Amino acid sequence: MIGPVDLIQYLIVALVFVQLEMFFPLRTQQKTFRRHWRDDLVMLLVNGLVIQGGLVLSIGAMVSALHWAMPVQVSAFVKSQPLWLQIVEVMVLADLGFYAAHRMFHAVPFLWQFHAVHHSIEEMDWLASYRVHPLDQIVTKSASFLPVFALGFSDAAVFYFVLLFKWQSTAIHSNSRISLGPLRWLLASPLFHHWHHANQPEALDKNFAGQLPLLDWLFGTLFLPRQMPDHYGTDLKVPTRYDRQMLFPFLPRRG
Repeated sequence: MIGPVDLIQYLIVALVFVQLEMFFPLRTQQKTFRRHWRDDLVMLLVNGLVIQGGLVLSIGAMVSALHWAMPVQVSAFVKSQPLWLQIVEVMVLADLGFYAAHRMFHAVPFLWQFHAVHHSIEEMDWLASYRVHPLDQIVTKSASFLPVFALGFSDAAVFYFVLLFKWQSTAIHSNSRISLGPLRWLLASPLFHHWHHANQPEALDKNFAGQLPLLDWLFGTLFLPRQMPDHYGTDLKVPTRYDRQMLFPFLPRRG
C-alpha cells in the first residue's frame, strides 16, 4: 500500500484532474465514475509500493555498477552545467530510454502481455494512467533512468524531471481538452497519447514517447491528426480484477 505522503500527492492529483475533466471534458458523455474505476483505484493504491521497491533495487544495482565504469570527470562536468540545461538534457535522455523500452514492450510478444494491461483501457481519464503492470513500469522506468544516472546528473535535475513526468503522464491520459496548439509537436499532449491507446489500424504502434513527440518523428512512429480517436483498448481479453491482471502475462494464451 502507498504511504501517507504518496496518498496526499494522489489526493492533490485527483482534486486537480477531476475538476479539469468535469469543467473541460473531452468526451462529455463519459462519467467521472466510469466503468472499472474501482479496479484502477486498486491499482493506484497497491502498485505504488511494488513499483517503488523494484525501482530502488534496479536503480541501486545500476548506480553501483556504473560507479566503477563512469569516469568521475564526466559526472563533475554534468553537474557543473546550469540546472535548466540539466533538466532539458535529463528529459531528452530519459525519454530516449523510455521510447526504446516502450517500443520493445510492443514488439516482443511476451512483454506485450504485460503492457497489454495498460492498453486494456477503453475509457481514458486521469485514473486510467495508473492501470499498469508493475513489472512493465519497473523495466520501462529503469531504462529511462539508466542514461540519467550513468552520466551523474544532479539530484535537483532528477527531482524536477520526475515531478514533471508524473504530472504530464497523468495529463496525457486525462479526459480533458488540454490543447498545446503548435507546441503539440514538441510536448506530449492528450491528443498525442490518446492516439497511442487507440484501437484503430492507423494508430498501431505509434507515439511511443512519454514526453517528446519529436522522438517519434525521428524514428518514423509519429501519428498526430487533429481529431481524437474513436476507440481505445486492445483485442486481447485482459481481465479487469487486480489479481487476475497481475497473473495475466504468465497465463497460457488460448488459440
